[in-house]
Amino acid sequence: MWRGSSAERHHRGTASKLKRFYVASSFKNVENVRYIAQNLESKGYVNTCDWTGIAGTNGKNTLTLDDLREIGQKERDGLLEADVVVILLPAGKSAHVEIGIAIGQAKRILLHSPDAAIDNIETTSTFYHLPEVEKCYGTLDELLEEITG
Repeated sequence: MWRGSSAERHHRGTASKLKRFYVASSFKNVENVRYIAQNLESKGYVNTCDWTGIAGTNGKNTLTLDDLREIGQKERDGLLEADVVVILLPAGKSAHVEIGIAIGQAKRILLHSPDAAIDNIETTSTFYHLPEVEKCYGTLDELLEEITG
């Protein structure tokens, strides 16, 4: 189920023009991130940063501060290049920084939760409720439909 403002309805009309995307979430949600990315890529969309293939895949058991800096730079650049930013809840610390960058850059932002956690006053974020953030409580396939129009 989608809930939205006039800003969200405006973005929906431009969905077909937004071809570069970035998906933010947590490692717990990596399979859902890949599902969204693969489906969008199959429709001609471009993933500006596949962080699921960066973090923790350097062949080492531990990440160094240099590794984290490099990952952060790639993720930041991916966010800046994206037309649309998708946030999948539950999300980690970085995803909350990423939503802030996306808001600051006036990106189209879609915030997805498999349940109504977005509106749980004990766990929600004030930034989830800004008019430029499109909220979705539906399935991943419904989210994909909203992105691709």
